[in-house]
Amino acid sequence: MRDHQESVILLHGLSRTARSMRKLERTLQQDYHVVNQSYPANRHSIEALAEMAIAPALEECGGVRKIHFVTHSLGGILVRQYLSRHGIKNIGRTLMLGPPNQGSELSDFFAGNRVYQFLNGPTGLQLGTGRLSVPIGLGKFEHELGIIAGRKNTNPLFAKLIPGENDGKVSVERSKLDGMTDHLVLPVTHTFMMRNDSVINQVRYYLQHGQFERADSAQPESP
Repeated sequence: MRDHQESVILLHGLSRTARSMRKLERTLQQDYHVVNQSYPANRHSIEALAEMAIAPALEECGGVRKIHFVTHSLGGILVRQYLSRHGIKNIGRTLMLGPPNQGSELSDFFAGNRVYQFLNGPTGLQLGTGRLSVPIGLGKFEHELGIIAGRKNTNPLFAKLIPGENDGKVSVERSKLDGMTDHLVLPVTHTFMMRNDSVINQVRYYLQHGQFERADSAQPESP
């Protein structure tokens, strides 16, 4: 660990590994102690994964002054789940990339599909938009939160299933969350947004300033 006063915990998305966050990890290591946490995303429930992933990541951070989170997709839901049961006294800023904060219509559509169930496990069934949705039931976020949503969908079928602008997996509207401090929409897809240079630049800026960088110096979008 370098002599950094702040840590960033990276949490990847469903059916991915820490490798998908490597580019972000290398960039953020210039300014922070980074924990790129891996976890078996498709083998357990959201409740179990939150404990399995976040508790050991926090231990790796040691006694730093601030602990930030940067998450992709499901990773953001794990942070919300963990904070619903635990406090983190030195929590800093959280930045979510493409989070299904209000669930995803794709989970509803594929819920009865055995291949989907095999690939995504119990977690995939908890990410829908109905009464059993874990994200919807978690409520307001009580800490600094920035969200980047994508609006580029390259899958014609998914474009029909998801209303409004979306990144191919999550709609812009369903990425939003009560309590967020800033929200930004970029022309990126869900699958690869964490590797996009514009997204990475915005991640760095938000962690430093608590808002996204806008060329016209406009006020942040209202939550």
